[in-house]
Amino acid sequence: MLWFLNKMCTSKARLVGKIVVITGANSGIGRETARDLYARGARVILACRNMEMANKAVEDIRNNPPSRFNKDEYKNNAGELAIYSLDLSSLKSVRDCAKNLLTNEAAIHILINNAGVAAYPSYEKTEDGNETTLQVNHLGHFLLTLLLLPKMQKSSPNCRIVNVSSIAHLIANIDFDDINLERSYGPIKSYAQSKLANILFTKELARKLKEADIHGINVYSLHPGMIPTRLFRYGDRVLFPGFTFCCNMFMRFFYKNAEEGAQTTIYCSIDEEVANETGLYYSNCGIATSYRMANKHQYPEKLWDVSCRLLHLNPEKDFTTILETVSRQMH
Repeated sequence: MLWFLNKMCTSKARLVGKIVVITGANSGIGRETARDLYARGARVILACRNMEMANKAVEDIRNNPPSRFNKDEYKNNAGELAIYSLDLSSLKSVRDCAKNLLTNEAAIHILINNAGVAAYPSYEKTEDGNETTLQVNHLGHFLLTLLLLPKMQKSSPNCRIVNVSSIAHLIANIDFDDINLERSYGPIKSYAQSKLANILFTKELARKLKEADIHGINVYSLHPGMIPTRLFRYGDRVLFPGFTFCCNMFMRFFYKNAEEGAQTTIYCSIDEEVANETGLYYSNCGIATSYRMANKHQYPEKLWDVSCRLLHLNPEKDFTTILETVSRQMH
């Protein structure tokens, strides 16, 4: 990685007594984020679909500190690790996971919506009838966040919701009449749309919280950097044969490894400087400018309305009512 492109989170914040939920924390930047926050003393919950991979991740995190910690210091000061089952392609699984978290955890201070899929070669729908990439990357996290918000309210102040987006939003637009892309599916298109949705959701959620006079919960979205993760495992099939090889050849100068790629997520989750910021987009451990459609005036609210309808919620209702309704759906 070119050193000048890569900023590390320098905050020394400790997280003893804090409870963190990270979706998709069994590999890639999710696992490195979990490792760092565990090193700071947090109780870190890995909310994952694949239990076998989650168990291996827990073992790996326990035994291997982040690069700037020595082993003894790590072992003595680390927090706790727990695994919860979460499959974002099933809204029932999202509700079950939320219910388990609300029942078993004393508080939730930080929610990191990190899990993601990219570029399914062919069009796929979930059991709930939504295009898979849209549901896993956006809608499942949208629902999980609404379900956990009341608990976070009780856990505030200084609670944070962090949505991992991508620079891919640069090429995205959203057709709100065909958000499931039934008429115009393309693997890259669906991924870019879902990453744009992460930024729009961040903006609108920050606005809704302010409007409802709910304080002490801040919302962030970010681009982690170019990271060769499992996310692009379909690259050779979707783009062209040899895509992975070419990426590895040409991008090695710009790639971050997973630990470097986790830094902006960590920064948004713990850094003292951003404690009073909300609704913004970050890259390389600093505020960044989101592109084109992410700045369209009506888009955040439009996406909110469409997302509510896909979850059978009435977007016309006020925010508190929506939270009550979504909580009732869980039982």
